[in-house]
Amino acid sequence: MAEVRRARLAVAAVFAVHGAVTGNFATRIPWIQEQLDISAGRLGLALAFPAIGASLAMPLAGWVSHRFGARAALRGLLALWCASLALPAASPGLVWLFGALFLYGATSGMSDVAMNALGVEIEQRLGRSIMSGLHGMWSVGALVGSAAGTVAAHADADARLHLGIAAAVLTVLGVVACRWVLDLRGAPEEHPPPRFALPPRSALIIGAVGFCAVFAEGASLDWSAVYLRDVMDSSPGLAAACTTAFACTMAAARLAGDAIVARLGPVRTVRGGGALATLGGLLVVVAPHPAVAIAGFGCVGLGIAVVVPLAFAAAGRSGPAPSQAIAGVATITYTSGLIAPAAMGSIADLTSLTTSFALVTALALGLVVGAGVLRGGSGPSPAQATSAPSAEGHSSADGSVSGGSAPGGALPGAALPGGSAIQETTVRRAPNDGGSIMER
Repeated sequence: MAEVRRARLAVAAVFAVHGAVTGNFATRIPWIQEQLDISAGRLGLALAFPAIGASLAMPLAGWVSHRFGARAALRGLLALWCASLALPAASPGLVWLFGALFLYGATSGMSDVAMNALGVEIEQRLGRSIMSGLHGMWSVGALVGSAAGTVAAHADADARLHLGIAAAVLTVLGVVACRWVLDLRGAPEEHPPPRFALPPRSALIIGAVGFCAVFAEGASLDWSAVYLRDVMDSSPGLAAACTTAFACTMAAARLAGDAIVARLGPVRTVRGGGALATLGGLLVVVAPHPAVAIAGFGCVGLGIAVVVPLAFAAAGRSGPAPSQAIAGVATITYTSGLIAPAAMGSIADLTSLTTSFALVTALALGLVVGAGVLRGGSGPSPAQATSAPSAEGHSSADGSVSGGSAPGGALPGAALPGGSAIQETTVRRAPNDGGSIMER
């Protein structure tokens, strides 16, 4: 269990590195737009290519993890994702930007699925909810990355230099962190997961709620700086600071999310958050001053913060194939975040950015309506938390077969880092004296 806890810290660091890549990139989108002299519509089209890359690549993440092992797969995918941060700002033209953002999205999506799979596996082994905290670390990373981008924007630094240095530093940090994650591997006789598989119906329903939250997140993260600059006529530094404020509220809410969900339950948490996000969207749309718009983006961040972790938890308990459900929800929600910037740009080109954020407000209201599908998805069930199946595969107290399943290619019952394996125990009552026999 000490190695599992160490792996939890390592995965938390991976989440932070992943978020830092996003935060750095988001704050320099206005620089890229200005440097290439492209309209909001063309920028929106360019930002569709990460969605295309992720949609095509994410279903491969489980197969890659099975083929190379979870640790090596995550190390390689995360390194590629960090390195791709340098490509968009270095693009000499729009077509090159399309290709750079395609690779950026493909590596981002695959590494995201791999690290979430490991996170849910660790949650199952610890027997308590940790996913909100892990996603909180992603937001902390995004906050740090966006803060670095804000400093670079204030200094009027060339984004090619800024993002190139950030890519190198984050690649090293990510590779080092991956050294201590779980090295999950399948049995030699086990068939690899399919490279492409349709998500089950339960994943589609849960994914629809996650879609609303991640659309709002992606739209706010990628377009808040542009909104402050173009609609509110703010300085580049203040516009970048808006992205930082949004990331800050997301981080705070996710770090506190596990405790809040334990007190209120997933449904009431998401409904209250949806109401707060709806209020924030309205503030952005009607804002007469940049401070009001920044406050609105902060409310959106607070309201949507815990939805995605709860969606993953709900998917893991939604049916007979939890790993497939989690992979399906991951694909839906992550693709939503990558589609959002392109959709926002297209709507802004046809109407205005204000109208685009009216759509975000409507989707936030959808969280209030659809929160009920996340019922019971706040983390491991009491049976999971209290019953420990034996190594031989005995049934647990609720009658389910021991072993469990892990999402996105994370394989249960595998060796931990260093070659050691978890030995789980089950307690059985002795028939005569009322005592217990510990059976390994």
